[in-house]
Amino acid sequence: MKSTLSRRALLLAGAGVAALPRVALAAAPRTKPNIILIYADDLGYGDLGCYGATALRTPHVDRLAARGTRFVNAHSPSATCTPSRYALLTGDYAWRASGTQILPGDAPALIRPGQFTLPHMLKKAGYATGVVGKWHLGLGDGKVDWNGAIAPGPLDIGFDYGYFMPATLDRVPTVLIENRRVVNLDPADPIRVDYKAKIGDEPTGAEHPEQLKFKGDPEHSNTIVNGISRIGYMTGGAAARWKDEELTDQLLGKAIDFVAERRDKPFFLYFAMNEPHVPRAPHPRFVGASGMGPRGDTIVQFDWTVGALMEKLAELGIADDTLIILSSDNGPILFDGYEDQAVELAGDHKPSGPYRSGKYSIYEGGTRVPMIVSWPGHVREAHVSEALVDHVDMLASLAALVGQGLPQKAAVDSFDMLMPLMGRSERGRDHVIEDTKLMVTTGSTVASSGARILALRTGDWKFIRGSVKPHEFHGNAIGTLRRHQLYNLARDPGERKDLAAKMPDLAAKLAARLDKIEKDGRSRP
Repeated sequence: MKSTLSRRALLLAGAGVAALPRVALAAAPRTKPNIILIYADDLGYGDLGCYGATALRTPHVDRLAARGTRFVNAHSPSATCTPSRYALLTGDYAWRASGTQILPGDAPALIRPGQFTLPHMLKKAGYATGVVGKWHLGLGDGKVDWNGAIAPGPLDIGFDYGYFMPATLDRVPTVLIENRRVVNLDPADPIRVDYKAKIGDEPTGAEHPEQLKFKGDPEHSNTIVNGISRIGYMTGGAAARWKDEELTDQLLGKAIDFVAERRDKPFFLYFAMNEPHVPRAPHPRFVGASGMGPRGDTIVQFDWTVGALMEKLAELGIADDTLIILSSDNGPILFDGYEDQAVELAGDHKPSGPYRSGKYSIYEGGTRVPMIVSWPGHVREAHVSEALVDHVDMLASLAALVGQGLPQKAAVDSFDMLMPLMGRSERGRDHVIEDTKLMVTTGSTVASSGARILALRTGDWKFIRGSVKPHEFHGNAIGTLRRHQLYNLARDPGERKDLAAKMPDLAAKLAARLDKIEKDGRSRP
């Protein structure tokens, strides 16, 4: 398997990949580093070898960790994807804004033109900015015309270039957008999308389970694309639809095109990868690679993709001029709507490592994520950092790196964590707010309930605000109780010993602090 994957590194699907030279190129002197942010989708703290996984082998990511600083107390802003991505790009906690929940594929743009963003700041600093991969932050103004120019979108909030999925792998429309238009769209076969009622006469998973590669639950049993039933209904756009097994290579090719074409000047690439989100349909060369079924195989595919990108940076002569940040948008999930044997084949593997629950959860498994930062000669090598950091800090930290200030009324929750990110300080955040929303299933639809659950992390303490009765979703405990909860994570990383009743004064103090941060409308001074 190893030799096959190495040969594949030069045989990717994208035209830009095939055209790259095979010798290192001389790089122009840099005053600012290139920045690549690799954002995995549902990758858990315990899913990587460098974080203790033994059932899965991730040599390329492990090598990246050995070249840089690995964080053991890093957090995604939320336990679900859209809110984390919103906070990452804006520097604002998503729970401060309305509508920041897991979005349908036809939702309007959450980040509006004129809003201060990470790509906007870097563009102001002289960077070429690009996004490749998953978007899932909404598009347009409410009713997207998939057959014309699509706006607002990434190009309206600071990105120069975009090649992206509108939402998620399991949601329609299953097409890719380049800048403002659907790729390979035939005007004679227009796309229509509906999330409320079936349109057209295309088969659905509920009606034709015999056509499926693997079955989905009721929410994932709508229009079938590539033998996989999705959330939502679509018709048309046959030539534009992606093939799941080829998508990762396609996105990697575009990512490499972007960096190759801009290697002479500073660039920022937000590479929002799709692994190991459902539906898990790895390329045939990775099938069986993990021994853990499609979920494990897609993690192997993710690892190889990171290695292929690193190899190309070296060939272009810009590896030493490139800051790489790798993390995940939230914690892991095994079953998430498709019968792909993720639960049955997990064995002794613990996707969340020592932490409780995972995706959707206010427990640590929902937001404690792997994070690696590497920049040869600048970021401390082979270092493990215990600094408390959060993705919402990327905007302020990278602004400090490139010498840009922040408007007082923007990035209101983003702190300058540049020194911890560089492995030069163990002094991270004093606190961070974690959040999630309840997911509610009604027949064939699933949506956030609107009930926001918040927690405060400070030092060794984790305070979870009282909310509603206990819930779970897709096998993960959400962590809700009607009363407050308090945990000492240094002594109880699995959050099993609730100390709120034994330490009511501390619980009340932390509750008041959380209330104040919420009411103040900002946490950055």
